Amino acid sequence: MLEKALTMNLGHTYLGDQTCSFNIWAPHLETLELLIVTQNNRRVSLLKQPSGYWTGQVENIKPGDNYYFVLNGNLERPDPISNLQPEGVHGPSQVVDHTYSWSDGTWRGKALEEYVIYELHVGTFTPEGTFEAIIPRLDDLRDLGVTAIDIMPVAEFPGTRNWGYDGVSFFAPHHAYGGVNGLKALVNACHEKNMAVILDVVYNHFGPEGNYLGDFCPYYTEKYQTPWGRSNNFDDTYNEEVRHFFYQNLLYWMEHFHIDAFRLDAIHAIVDMSAHPFLKELAEVVDTYSKQKQRTYYVISESDLSDSRILRPKSECGFAHDAQWLDDIHHCVHTLLTGEKSGYYADYGKIEHLAKAIKQSYVYTGEYSVHRKRRHGNSAADLPGRQFIVSAQTHDQVGNRMLGERLTSLVDFHALKLAIATVMVSPYIPMLFMGEEYAEEAPFLYFTSHGDPNLIKGVRDGRKDEFKSFKWMGEPPDPQDEQTFLKSKINWEKRLQGKHHVMLRFYKKLLALRKNIPALSNLSKEYLHIDMREEERLLFLTRWQERDRVVVLLNFNSHDMTALVQIGATVGEKLLDSYDTEWFAQTQQTEVLERDLTKLPGEIHPNQEINLKPYHVAIYHLKSHL
Repeated sequence: MLEKALTMNLGHTYLGDQTCSFNIWAPHLETLELLIVTQNNRRVSLLKQPSGYWTGQVENIKPGDNYYFVLNGNLERPDPISNLQPEGVHGPSQVVDHTYSWSDGTWRGKALEEYVIYELHVGTFTPEGTFEAIIPRLDDLRDLGVTAIDIMPVAEFPGTRNWGYDGVSFFAPHHAYGGVNGLKALVNACHEKNMAVILDVVYNHFGPEGNYLGDFCPYYTEKYQTPWGRSNNFDDTYNEEVRHFFYQNLLYWMEHFHIDAFRLDAIHAIVDMSAHPFLKELAEVVDTYSKQKQRTYYVISESDLSDSRILRPKSECGFAHDAQWLDDIHHCVHTLLTGEKSGYYADYGKIEHLAKAIKQSYVYTGEYSVHRKRRHGNSAADLPGRQFIVSAQTHDQVGNRMLGERLTSLVDFHALKLAIATVMVSPYIPMLFMGEEYAEEAPFLYFTSHGDPNLIKGVRDGRKDEFKSFKWMGEPPDPQDEQTFLKSKINWEKRLQGKHHVMLRFYKKLLALRKNIPALSNLSKEYLHIDMREEERLLFLTRWQERDRVVVLLNFNSHDMTALVQIGATVGEKLLDSYDTEWFAQTQQTEVLERDLTKLPGEIHPNQEINLKPYHVAIYHLKSHL
């Protein structure tokens, strides 16, 4: 399977000299023709191979020519492996020449432990909503401390507004974002600035509108259902060619777009009971390609299973994925700061939960889950921190709220600082969601631009049903309304204004400390001690790397707390205090004057009693170990 995945190209390949080859899997069709729309609907027949693939080398066809396939003589459909859909999911496909003037020839990627990730949605990150409009902002992101951007799905979806998880043309960067060359320009610019690019891909389902794959071949199985409809066929009859489609998709993004890593969306919705799991083979394909190219590409999975098998090596019967999104720290911090306990938040809310998430990754390692009403998870305590990506906000946790509120709208300024500090001082890879670094207030709502009236109604009703377990009051914004999309665009200019600029500087400070202090940059859970005080809602972390040591003081109370700090050192020198006046919003200046006399001392000593303010965070560098 690996040899086939790495050598057999799907779809069309432009060979130059106005010649193009085609290779399409459609085992049950009687005839398959190419209909070249831009050449007066010229038809060319393809030849069926014993394998069920239809092949042909077509002359007098050039980049920019639009075409359909004609199935069994009368059914016109876009190319299932289309590289560009200039008129959307229902329109013709376009011949693409992937020749591009790359300038990243010396780029060899970054080690995963060097990643500081910035998740963004192309359509709402800039007013233009295109790939190339992102490029002028890369210097600001790099100055912040970002080393990798994570792009939400870009595969062609219906209309022009969508989160991207309704994609149907998996090989076609969305035309409204700038298509093939727009994405290449963005990746090239990132690499020139020493930044990696992660692409979010959705292999658990296809979108419902414009999805014509079933007309060509058995891509689905009726054995299982996903939350979004029919399950992709990973273990039923004909599954080998279905798997090949997805392996080819990853190779396509790596080969033609120089993508560095992939976030696999919701792998817990991929059902596969085979002895050779798709998710394991997928990692093998990427690993083999990495060795061929002598550089490392990464597979990062989103999963709510709390199952370490995803990350464990093949020698331990694992899938050998490089990393996964870890929501546990977000859930712990969110519940501690907001008090929300509905939906999946019912399983969190204690300091001990946060302590376990920081020390062991998964909060649930076989314990009973109130939300799931069953035991959940296994242990990942022995796995290194570099295999987990953590955050205070993501598109999921913000956008799947009924009103799309960011944490900025739910807690005060001090609590915001505490939330991101908790993420930054953990022994994991941090990720930011676009705009959070300057306390963006615009919501991130769920938006669509479907064309099917029945689907539009179904999405509206489905969103309402999703929110029932959270007991949120009111009506959710209409996903189909363009204003819902426009309200979700971030306000980049705010980052240099008032409290937003204060928060931006706070993020920069945390990222600089994380980069430059060995005890914080070391992503090992072994060199970590946690002093947990449940009743006081306090958490004190000690982290070290050889002789370099820091202690982090975190107060999750809404009121002052006095605590005895046992630092195990002769003295601790303050590196950061969230109650220093430079970290106050302008609206808090009166409060600053009142609190100046109570801020933390520049040094602390063993067994010293200190006073922590509401939602206070402080970091001390320990000069010498006792």
